[in-house]
Amino acid sequence: MNAILQPDLLSSTSLSTGAPAGQWRVAEVEALYELPLMDLIYRAQQVHRAHFNANEIQRSTLISVKTGGCSEDCGYCSQSARNKTELEREKLMPVADVVAAAQAAKDKGASRFCMGAAWRGPKDKDLEPVLEMIREVKALGLQTCVTLGMLKDGQAEKLADAGLDYYNHNLDTAAEFYPKVISTHTQQDRFDTIGEVRKAGMKVCSGGIIGMGESRRNRAALIVQLANMTPAPESVPINNLVAIPGTPMATSGGVDNFEFVRTIAAARITMPTSFVRLSAGRDAMSDEMQTLCFLAGANSMFYGDRLLTTGNPDVDRDEALFAKLGLRPI
Repeated sequence: MNAILQPDLLSSTSLSTGAPAGQWRVAEVEALYELPLMDLIYRAQQVHRAHFNANEIQRSTLISVKTGGCSEDCGYCSQSARNKTELEREKLMPVADVVAAAQAAKDKGASRFCMGAAWRGPKDKDLEPVLEMIREVKALGLQTCVTLGMLKDGQAEKLADAGLDYYNHNLDTAAEFYPKVISTHTQQDRFDTIGEVRKAGMKVCSGGIIGMGESRRNRAALIVQLANMTPAPESVPINNLVAIPGTPMATSGGVDNFEFVRTIAAARITMPTSFVRLSAGRDAMSDEMQTLCFLAGANSMFYGDRLLTTGNPDVDRDEALFAKLGLRPI
């Protein structure tokens, strides 16, 4: 299990290279946010180029294999049964349909296929068809990722045995802000599931959502919690809140574009070897905004015209942007 690390327990860090000398402190990440933007992006680029090819982007496709009806009360989510959205509850997709979607994603250039199910956590009977999906998608030569909620004893091992590469379980926000977003479970519950994933030998995909009314200190604290995991998540999705009518976060207001870019840069500097992913909210970003995010160290993105329940830029738009910037897929 990964314990939540409080700021006063963290030791010093080298800000010049992004390589942790010990553990990050919240004050240190706040100091990154406060740098002049050009200095911050330059520092993030230095860290990025030390660990990755700066002109390569990893592309993942995400689909919802079971939509709506979740019992949790996440304030941002259209799939919560407690939120008054227009989303209709759907049954688990047939395995053959999921495999067809995975093949289409691969044909369009995705290297990872991510499958999400709106559950608090899977029942054992629900897990069996998901295991088959993983095996079939893996056989196509794609990396696999699922997000199924909180896992019970033994379920992570079953997923690993099926060949799962990544398990997604976002921290969402800083520990001190978490109760304002979700009340039906604690953030420690999420750390517990991440611990089970690690014990089973799988890679972790974990990030957060920006623009839910949190403060800059909350954003810095979230980055600290992610960076101080041992090891840090291999994949770090940074979501820009999509304010969905009918959810408690519908009027949260979001964040300034430059603040979002600063968050990307802070994630890159504090997690030098992780893939930092542009996730939800990219549909509303201009090409110039996305380019700033790439300059700040983002090197992964969700690819395809839809995420779980929200829109995403279509493939043609992305391909045109890649061509303008000289970016190549990983």
